[in-house]
Amino acid sequence: MDVAWLTPSYWTTFTITLSSSAHMPPFPSSNLSFITMTMHITSSHSATTYSSYKGKPKGQTWALGLGPLYHKGSGYKETDNVLVDYKSVWSVDPSHKDASGVVVLGIMNDDTWRRLIPDMHGDSPLVGHLVVCAFLGRALYQSTRMDKEVELGSLEGEVSTQDISQPERRKGGLVTMPFIIANEALASVARLGLLPNMIQYLMGSYKLHLAKATKILLLSSASSNFTPVVGAFIADSYLGRFLAVALGSAITFLGMTLLWLTAMIPQARPPPCSHEAEGCKSATGGQMAILISALALMSIGNGGLSCSMAFGADQFNRKDNPNNRKVLETFFSWYYASAAISVIIALTAIVYIQDHVGWKVGYGVPAALMLLSAVFFILASPLYVKNKVQSSLFTGFAQVIVVGYKNRKLPLPPMNSPELYHRKKDSELLVPTDKLRFLNKACIIKNPELDIASDGSASNPWRLCTVDQVEELKAIIKVIPLWSTGIMMSVNIGGSFGLLQAKSLDRHITSHFQVPPGSFSVILVLSIFVWIAMYDRVILPLASRLRGKPVRISAKRRMGLGLLFSFIHLIVSGIVETTRRKRAIEEGYLNNGHAMLHMSALWIFPQLILGGIAEAFNAIGQNEFYYTEFPKSMSSVAVSLSGLAMAAGNLVSTFVFSVIQSVTSSGGKQGWISDNINKGRFDKYYWVLSGLSALNIMYYLLCSWAYGPTVDEIRKLGEANGSKDTGFRNGDEVEKEFNISKENGSKEEVFNS
Repeated sequence: MDVAWLTPSYWTTFTITLSSSAHMPPFPSSNLSFITMTMHITSSHSATTYSSYKGKPKGQTWALGLGPLYHKGSGYKETDNVLVDYKSVWSVDPSHKDASGVVVLGIMNDDTWRRLIPDMHGDSPLVGHLVVCAFLGRALYQSTRMDKEVELGSLEGEVSTQDISQPERRKGGLVTMPFIIANEALASVARLGLLPNMIQYLMGSYKLHLAKATKILLLSSASSNFTPVVGAFIADSYLGRFLAVALGSAITFLGMTLLWLTAMIPQARPPPCSHEAEGCKSATGGQMAILISALALMSIGNGGLSCSMAFGADQFNRKDNPNNRKVLETFFSWYYASAAISVIIALTAIVYIQDHVGWKVGYGVPAALMLLSAVFFILASPLYVKNKVQSSLFTGFAQVIVVGYKNRKLPLPPMNSPELYHRKKDSELLVPTDKLRFLNKACIIKNPELDIASDGSASNPWRLCTVDQVEELKAIIKVIPLWSTGIMMSVNIGGSFGLLQAKSLDRHITSHFQVPPGSFSVILVLSIFVWIAMYDRVILPLASRLRGKPVRISAKRRMGLGLLFSFIHLIVSGIVETTRRKRAIEEGYLNNGHAMLHMSALWIFPQLILGGIAEAFNAIGQNEFYYTEFPKSMSSVAVSLSGLAMAAGNLVSTFVFSVIQSVTSSGGKQGWISDNINKGRFDKYYWVLSGLSALNIMYYLLCSWAYGPTVDEIRKLGEANGSKDTGFRNGDEVEKEFNISKENGSKEEVFNS
């Protein structure tokens, strides 16, 4: 067996001459390190040269050191804390009496071997394995010598080039941020500007009763909150995030245009008349169909638009950028801040136009803004990083469950045997994690000849799944408890009756001008924007300067802080309502819920500000937590989960509201919920929500403990340990180190808070 180790050109290159009589050393069971190489193979039987393979061949490739070897250095690349490529270079002391050299062992399945060297299959002990020997000093074969030693630096440099090609290096980054944020901001102004006065439009222009109009808007709101989840799955599995956002923008524009036409064309709605007059015609089936179609199109379009945050994060999640985490956090913060500004503009400027100019202009402006949003986004198409779509996640989840059940009686292979687990081509996951281990049986290779096709994929995906599929399902299951804690956030904020309180308070700025009650919600949104800016630009830099090292609060902790602030928000709301109701009774307005009290509306500012801070902490924390914890193939699903929690929170809020109303008004009693805010007991309603919120905080602490360390915490553990090489490790082994660090009292050194 003759081998020459040549000078590396693009990647490390081997020229290998094989003979069927070559001796096959026993396969090692431990001390393996991952190495990436390019091989140029020549079969001595047919003298045929086969094409070289860049990167990993269609199998696992390992490096094993034999004899008195000295570790020259190692390097690895990480993405989302998953070991991607591990490279190890070993040398031997030629003067040592037992010097034998370096053995690089490549593991290939039989199908790959047949494709590479078909004439050697069946009559050679090399079938299924490829052995490359290079020796220094006293060699086992005198005809073989190592001509040049490979330096680790050259190998690492080529890996970076391989991961991101030169054209891709010029795409993405900060240059794309204005287009993505402009798309989201303009779309938010357009969509949110339609909501505040929509009930008036349905009742006034379509002559709908309050119950029917409310039902239509609730169904529309529910669908708008749930379609992002469906849109995320479609984006990740079929369309891709760029196409999903582009189509979502276009469909939303069509819906707004159709709604604008209902205001422009008199025949599209019932003829005008007074509600007091008899004989008012209700909307026809055709007129209602146009209205419902407009609302449906906007809901469907919202499903695609919701992928814009994940698409924007893709532009900054680059392997060659060491500041990924910081840039990504800044992007999430300013993305959410732009959304907050959009809400302010929508609740002031758009609502003002609708109230003072009319529906034609009031609905035309949002449609025009939506058109600009779509144009801005599509114009920057050449600048974007566009990740390839994956297979259907729904199908993948079903396959994992089915195959895992079929293999339920199989024993689990050891975690240091990745060759026994099926991986997708170029996958970043070597082995499945140790959590939910029963699902790991879905990716066990039982029979390589039957389970693996010639291209390295599974012959039957309903018999063998990939490690990636298993981890995607695990990610969903694992995050559900923590996700459910965010439902109460929407119940807390959505259960606030700040608008009713503001209506009964003194809202005068001057003797001739008073702030409309609906505009007070701007305070909550404005507090979100101000807090984000202060947190990102003042609080964190100041804390870092005081401690002498970078300080940041993990996404999971920010979620918890959001729940804490929402609890305080409810306590303050209850105190303010108790004070307001007491003042109303003292002034003799118990039976007059429309009277304005001698009490300033500034009283409700603290609860609105606290609600804004709670939303800023929890919403941004959720988005970043889901995005970093989920596999990249599920990015759109990750950032849509906070919206799903909001939708679930609205349903829970409706349920809690109905139960309290039913219980407190039973037996003909005056219920807590009343059209007359002075007769009602909204203060007690706040106390009930406060109790539920306190229970939710304890539930969050339990879920947070059960979840274990996040990607951030594991990464900071590695930084605290000096990023030392520990050989082949997976996330579960690092998690064990994290837990040991906590037990030893070194948690504060592992991550800052």
